[in-house]
Amino acid sequence: MNKNFVGQKAAPSLLAVALFSILSQASAQDATPPASSANAKKLDTVIVTGTRADNRTESSSLTPIDVVSAQTLKQTGTTELTTALARIIPSLTFPRPAAADTADSQRPVQLRGLSPDQVLVLVDGKRWHPGAILLTNGVLGRGSQAVDLNTIPIGAIDHIEVLRDGASAQYGSDAIAGVINIVLKKGGTGGEVDVTGGQYSAGDGRQWQGSASFGIPISDDKGWIRFTLQDGNQDYTNRSEPNRTRPWEGTTQRFGDPAVKDHNLFMNSQFDIAPNVQLYAFGHYSDRDTTSPAFFRNLANSNSVPSIYPNGYLPLEHAESTDRSLVVGIRGKTEGGWRWDVSGNYGGNRVSYATENSVNRAYLHDFGYSPTEFHDGILNSSQQSFDVDIAKEFSTSWLPNPVTLAFGAEYLRQTYQIDAGDLTSWYTGKSGVSGGAQGFGGYQPTDAGSYSRHDVAEYISLESNLTDRFSASAAVRHEDYTDFGSTTSGALAGRFDFTDRFALRGSASTGFRAPSLAQQHYSYTSSLYYGAGNSLHLPAGIYNTGLVPVNSEVGTLLGAEPLEPEKSRNFTFGMVWNPLDALNVSLDIYQITIDNRITLSSNLATTSPTVQAYLAANGVTNTNYSGIAYFTNAVNTRTRGLDLVTSYLSDFGDAGSLQSTLSYNYNKNKVTDIKANPAILDQLGVNLKRIDRRDQYGLLADTTPRSKLILNELYNLGHWSFNGTATRYDHFVSYNSTTAALDQTFGAKWIFDLAVNYNLERWTFTLGGDNIFNTYPDRVIPANDNNGTLPYSVFSPFGFNGAYVYGKVAYRW
Repeated sequence: MNKNFVGQKAAPSLLAVALFSILSQASAQDATPPASSANAKKLDTVIVTGTRADNRTESSSLTPIDVVSAQTLKQTGTTELTTALARIIPSLTFPRPAAADTADSQRPVQLRGLSPDQVLVLVDGKRWHPGAILLTNGVLGRGSQAVDLNTIPIGAIDHIEVLRDGASAQYGSDAIAGVINIVLKKGGTGGEVDVTGGQYSAGDGRQWQGSASFGIPISDDKGWIRFTLQDGNQDYTNRSEPNRTRPWEGTTQRFGDPAVKDHNLFMNSQFDIAPNVQLYAFGHYSDRDTTSPAFFRNLANSNSVPSIYPNGYLPLEHAESTDRSLVVGIRGKTEGGWRWDVSGNYGGNRVSYATENSVNRAYLHDFGYSPTEFHDGILNSSQQSFDVDIAKEFSTSWLPNPVTLAFGAEYLRQTYQIDAGDLTSWYTGKSGVSGGAQGFGGYQPTDAGSYSRHDVAEYISLESNLTDRFSASAAVRHEDYTDFGSTTSGALAGRFDFTDRFALRGSASTGFRAPSLAQQHYSYTSSLYYGAGNSLHLPAGIYNTGLVPVNSEVGTLLGAEPLEPEKSRNFTFGMVWNPLDALNVSLDIYQITIDNRITLSSNLATTSPTVQAYLAANGVTNTNYSGIAYFTNAVNTRTRGLDLVTSYLSDFGDAGSLQSTLSYNYNKNKVTDIKANPAILDQLGVNLKRIDRRDQYGLLADTTPRSKLILNELYNLGHWSFNGTATRYDHFVSYNSTTAALDQTFGAKWIFDLAVNYNLERWTFTLGGDNIFNTYPDRVIPANDNNGTLPYSVFSPFGFNGAYVYGKVAYRW
């Protein structure tokens, strides 16, 4: 297996040097706990993710887990939760797509390079709802309907537990890559107010955010309620350059982060209604308005309209996302030691689309006028669940420690809805003139629909320290979905502590991910830019393509089949080493194989006479697009990698303390099998291929950096603290759909962040910079940069905005 972990020599060499440096420093220190050990990693932190026991700690975990405190999140300097996590956990990446319709309004998070919807998100142990947006363009996470983590304000968070192991047997669908469990702040006392602002060194992207979090006691301290309020604004960034074929026009394209306005209210509460019985509730409401650019239509473009826009026009795509959730439950403990929790959970996301500064050319042709602003339709996704969880520790005569028995059940209902846009947003007519609002055409009545399903699940788990040194757990979960049937997942994990300072751990599990309702039923006709060598074999330009449901007439005719659940097998083996009280090291290697992986097909061209005649002969005469795509279980994948996490605390007495953390992830994804092309595609033309090379070698494999290294140093001295982070992103490859001549490898890059804090009683003043050396990814080769207007890759793991400088003021009580 080791040969599969061989990457570029630079990353392992750097890792060895950094680790040797830390170990050398450790050997020079006294083995007694330092005086400022309160700042060190808390080895006795009780975890609630991946275990049903009530006394399992981070240091004794059977599976790899990262515990990230709220303080650590805030030290990253960013106001985005996903960006903060990506700067702390190397196996977690946060792609930043741009110029991809509204994919940048709900950017996804990836764990171990897998799909964003293969990561389960929990809040206080309850399943969180996915966003309504389905990523359909050529971006990382293509085809996924992911959870929007940025709807959860950092100010509401106590800490986050990231389980880096498959957990379908414990939690059900989506937990193939791991679990992110956000644990909320609790209690009726204390609070804080934060105000931050900054901008990029290029002079744009100015942003500010205000946040307040506070608790209120209820009824003589029998309960409490906490509120977190957040409000922010972000101006757009633009790294586009003039079109080299029309330089006299100047910079007309926008390419960067969108403009965003964000408002958020989060509530968490608890009340003692009887001895050992608590009523609890938490939820939130957020509203985010995002404006993203489409492609500029210059006067040489076939979609130009000089009568309305004499100098060309840049359509703007507006998404108003409303997110809401509410969890209400009762939990308690009986005199016999039974712990129980009964809860109801609702969550949903609604996204309303509009296109501005646009035109519908077909409507203009047929009626002599056209609006310039359009309502394009609404996406709505929701889920409701009812959960019962029961657990108890049993003592036996033949085991030295109690056994934790846990079991429960869940009823889960999910819905997805598409509402059509106004007539003018999607009107196409029959003149042959391009129809629909330019930039983002509306959802058509044939796209609209409402869908639902439900699932009933049961689980049971056992966990115990079988001896004073050997601990183990086992779990089984059965699920029954109304749309595809039932599935069963299982998990085994064990750990052996050879000494109080060294342990080996391992786990094996099976998992699954149910195809989402959006993947089964989403329908849309979109306008996309296709560069040279595109899968439709058309000249470079902007074309309409249709994403059709798997059960649609045209999809079925071209090989679409009902979706099946993804099935996974996870194996993890690792060690935990605490050679000194101040030094902690963990190393885990893993393999994840996924069968029936759900992905979007390549764009299947429908422009050839053969395809047109075939469709017409089967009753499909109005395709209104140059190609279609549909979801398919066409591939199997394998993921192999390793995670290394080390931390060391140096205590210098009156000279302060230094917390050093080095973490590293190596990860290789590979498509191991592609199912045979549907026979009808082979009959209709050799260029019709269900999965193209961009997805096979890139989006499902090497377009995510192979490795990521993070070195953080936090130095505290009196009222001052200095926080510095160096992050190395390995190279990545952007693959063309049809020809290797247009592939491009982007080199590895180092990113440096630095922040200085001054603490004065309850006040903290911060001045910081992200990417302080203004590092950009390699430029895109001319054949792929849309005539110079898109100079950087949307696959860059750290974006392409350059240096960002910010200031922050916080008051806590």
